Amino acid sequence: MVTIIKRSTPILERQARRESNARTYARNLGLAISEAKGIYVKDVDGKTYIDCLACAGALPLGHNHPAVKQAIYDALNNDLPMQTLDLITPIKDEFVSELFESLPAEFSKNAKIQFCGPSGSDAVEAALKLVKTATGRRAVGAFRGGYHGMTHGSLALMGSLGPKMQVPGLMPDVHFFPYPYHHRYPIGTGDCEQDYQQCSQYLETTLGDPEGGILPLAGLVMEIVQGEGGVIPAPDAWVREVRRITRERNIPLIADEVQTGLGRTGTLYAFERSGIIPDVIVLSKAVGGSLPLAVILYKDELDVWQPGAHAGTFRGNQLAMATGLATIRYIRENQLASYVEQMGMHFQMQLWQIQAEFSHLIADVRGRGLMVGVELSAQVRHLGRQLQAECLDRGLIIELGGRNSSVVRFLPPLIIEAPQIDDVCQIFRDAVAAVAQENI
Repeated sequence: MVTIIKRSTPILERQARRESNARTYARNLGLAISEAKGIYVKDVDGKTYIDCLACAGALPLGHNHPAVKQAIYDALNNDLPMQTLDLITPIKDEFVSELFESLPAEFSKNAKIQFCGPSGSDAVEAALKLVKTATGRRAVGAFRGGYHGMTHGSLALMGSLGPKMQVPGLMPDVHFFPYPYHHRYPIGTGDCEQDYQQCSQYLETTLGDPEGGILPLAGLVMEIVQGEGGVIPAPDAWVREVRRITRERNIPLIADEVQTGLGRTGTLYAFERSGIIPDVIVLSKAVGGSLPLAVILYKDELDVWQPGAHAGTFRGNQLAMATGLATIRYIRENQLASYVEQMGMHFQMQLWQIQAEFSHLIADVRGRGLMVGVELSAQVRHLGRQLQAECLDRGLIIELGGRNSSVVRFLPPLIIEAPQIDDVCQIFRDAVAAVAQENI
């Protein structure tokens, strides 16, 4: 098996010796980054890589984008306060206004915002507390394959068993429902349309069963496109059914847009494609424009919690609001969401050609916008890490996800261009060929 060529050995060895055993990306991506610009990063040994991870989607405009850098320069030159708790500032007011304008008017006209600790996990925790307070209920619904963070409550919502195995006493009363997955068919029908219909029927039947054992839900949390779960886009019709079911039962629907928000899937927000309006929206990653920031937005009818119900020292990160403002403006003014839709289709077309060439290795290519996944065939899914290593050795940074880490995930910056996508796909094709030659 090919192993990652670990250049910069001293610095990497120090990291392995001094950092926590819980570190993740560093285990499989053996490089120390010294410079970054656009879609490219350079390690301390001078080798350049194409970054198709983009800090797990937190760099929508790539590394050191001029608009983001200018926002930081301006903030520092004007002595903008660094942190302000939840006190208002002109830049915060501008950020909130721009964010509200980016949302569908049907939602934003009666919306409230809560700034959270600067992580998506904390925003998910806030959303849980919000809906439990508003409804007086304690049970929460989630979907198989979902990922909502690593803190205690959000971890309880996670589909993946691994991170939960050794943590006793997670948040109780979490109930999981099947999520449509055309490659695996969670209900087992073998038919895409029939399977998603049965997924919604299962949800509706279970929630309506007085002997079903599940108390009325305080909220139902969903990703419109599952990310860590393997880049699984939900069918639009199923999303609309979920919205109908929750509305009829007065269950707040929480859309986790931490990874999909602000253009990643080809619309500004992933839920827009299906035409639904959720009750709560969770945002982080892209909303800070590369700096830590997290918020929840929700219908004002839910705003019944009391002062101090959710707080955090770093919820007033002014630099992140400045970079977030600049990023949202850039995405909207340059119609980046529609551009992402085009680039995503170009990306998938290239990958479909690779799939046709290596059909024994690649079972599926899917995605929305620039959130793209390639699922390995069942007989070779154990080769995902080897494929990642081959890509890294050729100058391409990718991540794995999904069941058994069998899905190659591409999350490039939204500003990636077609020729650069071609370069990514050529490297990926060569890496697949190398894995095939060694193992098949």
